[in-house]
Formats: sequence, C-alpha cells, structure tokens
Amino acid sequence: MVRALQRLQPGLRLWGTGGERLAATGLKRIAGLEDLAVMGFAEILGRLRFFRRLERTVRSALDRGEADLVLAVDYPGFNLRVARYARERGIPVLFYIAPQVWAWRAGRAQRLAQDASTLAVILPFEREIFERAGAAVEFVGHPLLDHPPQIAARGEFAAQYGLDPERPILALFPGSRRQEIKRHLRPFLGAAQRLQGAFPDAQIAVAQAPSLQALSLPRGAVAVDASRALLGHAHAAIVKSGTSTLEAALAGTPFVCAYRTHPLTFAVAKRVVQVEHVALANLVAGTRVVPELLQADVTAERLAQALAPVWSDDSVRERMRTGLASVRERLGGPGAADRVAQLALALLRRHGRVA
Repeated sequence: MVRALQRLQPGLRLWGTGGERLAATGLKRIAGLEDLAVMGFAEILGRLRFFRRLERTVRSALDRGEADLVLAVDYPGFNLRVARYARERGIPVLFYIAPQVWAWRAGRAQRLAQDASTLAVILPFEREIFERAGAAVEFVGHPLLDHPPQIAARGEFAAQYGLDPERPILALFPGSRRQEIKRHLRPFLGAAQRLQGAFPDAQIAVAQAPSLQALSLPRGAVAVDASRALLGHAHAAIVKSGTSTLEAALAGTPFVCAYRTHPLTFAVAKRVVQVEHVALANLVAGTRVVPELLQADVTAERLAQALAPVWSDDSVRERMRTGLASVRERLGGPGAADRVAQLALALLRRHGRVA
C-alpha cells in the first residue's frame, strides 16, 4: 500500500508504526512490530505503559500539524483512539482493515462511522455491516490476493528443507507471536506425531515466522520460513486461527483450525464474541468448511482425531476443497493496495492537502 502511494504521489512523507520491510520504504518508524505484537485481554496489561507513551507521541505529532492524513491499519485497540483524536482536530482518517465488529463490540461500527472519513474493508460481508452504521465504506478485496506466492517446484522445495518429495507433508502453523508459539506448538507437534504413528510416511514441517528465533523442534520435524510455499506443497495442515486460515484456503490445502489463549482472555471472549465460527475461512464461506478446536480442546489427542479424516478420507478432502474454493471466490480480486492508495489520495485532495 505504501509503495502504491509513493508510485501514485511521489514525495509523500510517511511516519508511523511497522516492521523492517515497511521502514525500508522510507517510513519513519516510531514503534516496531516487535513492540506491537500483543493479543488478548490479559496479555496486554503488562504493556499498558508502553501503549500510553506511544499514544502520547502520536497525539503530540498530530497537535504539531505533522499529518495531513491518518491512515490507520487494523490494530483497533490503539488505532480507534488515534482516529478519534485526529477527527477532533480536523485531520481526515482512512481506516484500512476494519475491527471485527461482527464478532464482538458491535458499537465500534458507529464509532468508526463517526471518526473515519473512509473505511476500507477486506472481507465481503463487512461492507453492509458498516454501511448500516452510517460509514463511508469501500470493499477493496483481500491483500493476500495482491501477492500470489512464488512457489518453487516440489523437488526444489523439498531439497531446501530436507524433505522427501515423494512423501506427503503435514504443515503446522502455530502462529507468529511468541505467546501463540508457546500455547500451540506442543499440542500441534503432539498431534502430528500421533498422525505419524498411523501414517508413517507423513512428514512434519512447521511454519516459522522470519521474525522469530529458531524453533526448538523434535527430531523428524523441520522448520520452514516460506509459509505459503509450505501450504502449496502440504497434504494437510493444522492452522491457528487468523489470517493463516485464509492463506490455507487460497492454497486449497485441507486443514484443521485451532486456537488457545490465556484463560482470562478466553473467559472474557466467551461472554462477548458473537460469531458462530472462529476461522476466517469459515466466516467468509458462511459455513463450517473446516473443523475448529478451541482452548481445552486444543490437545494432541483431539487435534489428531480431527486431522485423521482430513488426512486420509478422499471424500472429506474433496468436500473441504470445494468449500475452500468458495472462500477464494468471495475475497474479490487483486489490487487492494492500489485501491487503498487511491482512497487515501482522494481524501488528501478533498481536504486540499495535495494537488
């Protein structure tokens, strides 16, 4: 999105939060992804001082007139407060990737309608939800579609990671945050080893985020830092809830979805979450395409039980692939980054900030 902005309007000055790849575009960082990667109600308590300090930094910059547009990307707990502060000072706000008001805290839809000049959503069913709240909203398509994976041939992929190209691969996606790895890796590996007991030709490959230190894996399991290539070559997968479920859907890889979080976070979520499904792939499809296991059910035994038919039953696999194909059809077409950049420039022009 930033590169699209720079291509369409050279000379823009950008500052904000993001990772190293975003910093490489020329964005001046005030906080990195490693500082922001916190999820959950209980987990964020220990980081409140940092977030308060960061919010004061952003507010001071807005007060000094250092922004002609606030482009808030996801991260609603923080960005909703920034959006309101900007709106009160007459600074236009483009909010890209909306809070999941369809899951919980529906009142945030009205708040966004008030505070965001334009809302760019990436899931097809979100447009109607926010329009009902009075927001100016555009469905821009999902950003995953902007970058089709460049997947190496199976032999090359297998050689790179020490896998046998003739044997099926079970892919494990425990997450990209340390807290997710801590809660998911052990039961995922336990389920994979149980599956190996029943299907000895199965190979275990664990997706590892490049930002994390090397995972400690048992003998026979390998780490792979090319997640979409891994999905492309996997026979089946266990995937933690989140965007990875959409990546698996786009790859057409049959999978089981799982998620475990802090007990306090889960207790609060049970009271406030209002959706029938947790996996984004199921939400987009509008039906239970893939199995979901949560919290106490995320054990090696139960994951293995859910995975076995996904691994071995051709009718289950074909039915799942059909459902995953419907997810791909509903996500729109490529070009989300350009569409968001155009929306941003339209707001800047409307407010007389660019020619």
